[in-house]
Amino acid sequence: MLAHLLKLVHVLAVILWVGGMAFVLGFLRPAVATLEPAARVRLMHEVLRRFLQAVLAAVVLVLASGLAMLALAAGQAADGWRMPASWSAMAALGLAMAAIFGHIRLAPYRCLERAVAGTDWPSAGAALASIRRWVLVNLGLGVLTVAVVLLG
Repeated sequence: MLAHLLKLVHVLAVILWVGGMAFVLGFLRPAVATLEPAARVRLMHEVLRRFLQAVLAAVVLVLASGLAMLALAAGQAADGWRMPASWSAMAALGLAMAAIFGHIRLAPYRCLERAVAGTDWPSAGAALASIRRWVLVNLGLGVLTVAVVLLG
C-alpha cells in the first residue's frame, strides 16, 4: 500500500511539473504575446511566481517519494539488489531537472523580479527569454525521462 501511495505522489508531482511546463510554453506564452509588453511581463511574472512555488513543492515530492520507493525496493529485495538501468536514468535526469529548476528560480527569475519591480521591461523580457530557454530544456528532459521509464 505504501509503495502505491508513494508512486501516486511521485506521478502526480511529475504531471504538475512537466504538464505545467508544457502549458506555459505551448499555450500561455503564445496567448500573452498579444498583450502589450508591460502587461505581458506582469502577467508572466505573476504566473511564474505561482508556478515556481508549486514546482518547488513538486520537486520536493518527486525527490522524496523517489528516494522512499528506492529504499522500499532495496529493503524488500534479496541480497545483491541492483537498481534497474531505467530507474538510474530516471534518477539522473530528475536530478538534472531539479538543478535546472533551481537555476531558473535563483537566477533568471530573480532578474525578472528585479526588472518588474523597476519597470525595466527590456530586462524583464530578457529574463523571460532565459527562463523560456531553460524551461524548454527541462521540458525536453521531462519528456525523455517519461519515455525512458515507460519504454525501459
